[in-house]
Amino acid sequence: MDQPKEPQGKNLRKTLKNRHIQLISLGGAIGTGLFYGSGESISLAGPAIIIAYLIGGLAIFMIVRAMSEMSVEDPKSGAFSYYATRYWSKRAGFVSGWNYWMNYVLVSMVELSVVGTFVNFWFPAIPAWVSAAFFLVVITAANLMGVSKFGEFEFWFAIIKIAAIVAMIIGGLAVVVMALPTANGLRASFANWFTVGGGFLPNGLMRHGANGQWTGLLMSLAVVMFSFGGTELIGITAGEASDPRRTIPKATNAIIWRILVFYILTLGVIMAVVPWNAIGKPNAQGMVVSPFVQIFDSVGVHAAAGILNFVCLTAVMSVYNSALYSNSRMLFSLARQGNAPKYLGKLSKGGVPYAGVLTSACIIALAVVVVFLWPQFAFNYLMSIATISAIINWSMIMVTEMLFRRAVARGEGPGDLAGKTGENALNALHFKLPFARVTPWAVLAFLAMIVVLMCFSSSYRVAVIAGPIWLIVLLVAYQLTQRRAQ
Repeated sequence: MDQPKEPQGKNLRKTLKNRHIQLISLGGAIGTGLFYGSGESISLAGPAIIIAYLIGGLAIFMIVRAMSEMSVEDPKSGAFSYYATRYWSKRAGFVSGWNYWMNYVLVSMVELSVVGTFVNFWFPAIPAWVSAAFFLVVITAANLMGVSKFGEFEFWFAIIKIAAIVAMIIGGLAVVVMALPTANGLRASFANWFTVGGGFLPNGLMRHGANGQWTGLLMSLAVVMFSFGGTELIGITAGEASDPRRTIPKATNAIIWRILVFYILTLGVIMAVVPWNAIGKPNAQGMVVSPFVQIFDSVGVHAAAGILNFVCLTAVMSVYNSALYSNSRMLFSLARQGNAPKYLGKLSKGGVPYAGVLTSACIIALAVVVVFLWPQFAFNYLMSIATISAIINWSMIMVTEMLFRRAVARGEGPGDLAGKTGENALNALHFKLPFARVTPWAVLAFLAMIVVLMCFSSSYRVAVIAGPIWLIVLLVAYQLTQRRAQ
């Protein structure tokens, strides 16, 4: 088993408070995918999308629980890569860390490339590249100030998103309870789940449509899973949490009710007010608008578009803020393991891995330039790597957790677990993964099913092809770095 090198000298500051981690974990799962992308998942499964979010939510909860089991015992920055290196191999740590880093580079690329569309809603004369450059500089500067500043930014970004969702839920429930008239002529009711457009499961489990596209409950699972991307950020924060044994379990266990409220209840209310088969369809002006805008437009509140535009702008900034934070910590961890150039392990006087922040920001800036110059290439091929890298990351977390437990049982656990063996050692874990003997295998089987389902989707098929190629690139890169190190 390869032991990653422990940091020497200055270390990261453990200044993230409980409220920061709680909101970071929540904000990571709420992005533009919920505000705009939910229309796609609803069109695939109809009201049964609620079941898809329950299934996907349970899977992502178990993934984060596996991550948190290790983070509580051994809180380290760059968690995924550090644990893979220690309990699997240095090669696995390299693949895990660089895969996660590239994933967030590409996600940031897309978010920053579309930020101009939100700014142009109010200021149409500002070029899109100016908006992207402005927010890139502002968020990068905030990350250089220290982890507490990152925590504050993410705290308030999350508050804005939560306020928008709560307002929508309250407004939608009021429309249902008071039976207010809607623009679509349909009386708002939860009964609409079962009576509109073919009922609760209109497209069945899988159906091959006349347009050649597959729909159904199973096909919606891929869209649903990727909407949860970012939830695993909890593991990254553990290395800078002031009290990880208290804050990490609390934030992790709260994921379930947050999924219930912010995804299932939200979409349930939307489909009670707006017919599910009208969601994501062009409005009277020929524009495809967010389901959130539709629900307010249906009762005559037309200012919703401007409000949602502001919320989506903060959501984009939140994604880049989280991406830059996690990527800088991942590069810091990789450098300390010997899996990245040594300069990336440098810290400022305030304990910020400034080399990782600036390097990630520069690479993201180049990626944004690629989007503006070759948008078709960027969105078709680069984003396919981001899509499949999430599956790779989640799968590696589950395998690493199993290897972690084996190490603990052998008496090679971290901290106060060291020396304890067998069931005594496993029982001493402070935050155990539920049903740990079968859960990792069940999650891995589920993720494998998602990959198979992606083969049936024209949108995701290229990602399945890109996945093996991307893994080969990472493995070759690892071999090259090892040869240079010798």
